[in-house]
Amino acid sequence: MDRENLNGRIYQAVQGFEDHLQYELGSSLSGQWGDLYYAQSAEDGGGIPCLSNQKYREPGKEIFWQLNEWLEPFRLHFSSISEASGALREIQRNWALLPFASYRRAVLIQSKLPPLASMSKPRPFPWQLPETPLGAFSLLDENTLIASASCSSPFPAGRISFVEDREGPPSRAYLKLWEALTRLREWPRPGERCLDAGASPGGWTWALAQLGAEVVAVDRSPLEERVAVLPRVQYIRHDAFTMKPEDLGPMDWVFSDVISYPDRLYDWVEKWLASGLCSRFVCTIKWQGDRESLGEYFAVSRRFAALPGSRVLHLFHNKHELCWMLPWKL
Repeated sequence: MDRENLNGRIYQAVQGFEDHLQYELGSSLSGQWGDLYYAQSAEDGGGIPCLSNQKYREPGKEIFWQLNEWLEPFRLHFSSISEASGALREIQRNWALLPFASYRRAVLIQSKLPPLASMSKPRPFPWQLPETPLGAFSLLDENTLIASASCSSPFPAGRISFVEDREGPPSRAYLKLWEALTRLREWPRPGERCLDAGASPGGWTWALAQLGAEVVAVDRSPLEERVAVLPRVQYIRHDAFTMKPEDLGPMDWVFSDVISYPDRLYDWVEKWLASGLCSRFVCTIKWQGDRESLGEYFAVSRRFAALPGSRVLHLFHNKHELCWMLPWKL
């Protein structure tokens, strides 16, 4: 059995947005196996030319368009299923398979590892993430696997599903809020005051009200009636971005799922941060442009990520958008 540490990071692409990840990695992109993209560290030099002519960007620094980042990847050559599963178990307990090649053999290796039943089935919300680490592995061929015991996502293959409510909320947008709060390991408590900017039709407002929070929902369009009549919900018909923080007063949380250009969202967030009236934020950064606008959107997203204590990432329930969260404690 032969193990080789890989000098770099492996990123699991968001399906449908592989070009965004390739653009981020630039010339550091050195290999690809299905949804997995390998970016070498700078000391390895080079890599292969990719979709842009940008200079090398160090792997692990502000790579947004990925579901899961393999932080300590290695390649393992093995001779049997038992040998492979045994080697993984010696490193740690929990491993999630991301299939690429030799699917049946990979599943047999997975079957000899401790089950991930608590992580793979739909979860109710709120749900406290377990503290135990979750590794990831994939087979390159019948006798070679790549793996990492340390990953950026606490979910198997970066994917999480919740027990959905198909009657209360007016849309499924609440799922990305649930995912963001689960990743934060924190959520509004009963009585806490929350601003939901751009609230219509009310998916996030509904989710926050279910937690017992006091919700100020601001939008030029009305909430759906079943959300507007919920206790602890106050609706204000207005453009949230033209309201000053002082107009709304202190908040325990500020949320935004507004369809807006990212630079306008950033200017609005800066006003809230300068006001000192709130210190916890969850905001969606909408990417509305075509491929020619990628550089501009990456630049604004990096400005969000540079805010002290922040994190910008693509959630499993996000589409053509990213999520900015503050504070990020992990």
